[in-house]
Amino acid sequence: MLFLFIMINYNNKTFKPVSNTENGETSAETLFHYVQKGNILTASYSGGKIKSGHLIGLVDENGKINMRYHQVNHQDELMTGICSSVPEILPNGKIRLHETWQWTSGDRSAGTSVIEEI
Repeated sequence: MLFLFIMINYNNKTFKPVSNTENGETSAETLFHYVQKGNILTASYSGGKIKSGHLIGLVDENGKINMRYHQVNHQDELMTGICSSVPEILPNGKIRLHETWQWTSGDRSAGTSVIEEI
């Protein structure tokens, strides 16, 4: 039996949050611009409460992303965190990411969010 794994490619895709827990800073105004080379994923993002943010992560063979992020909010606070994103392919072929994250700065609280490819 032959199993073929096709890694999800996030390169040149743009994502926007559709939900977030209250302790998060992203919102529907935040746009994420993804770049992927091999299994290395990077993104820049801004909008809503975030002046500027970046993330770097590793994509596994199932498209799951293990990442670290840092951002500057509109209070000029530097915020950092970790995130695990699990992909879902929607009926229209777009990607939805189910994210579990935790701040590594500030109050170190955790949360969940969902972002979708636009």
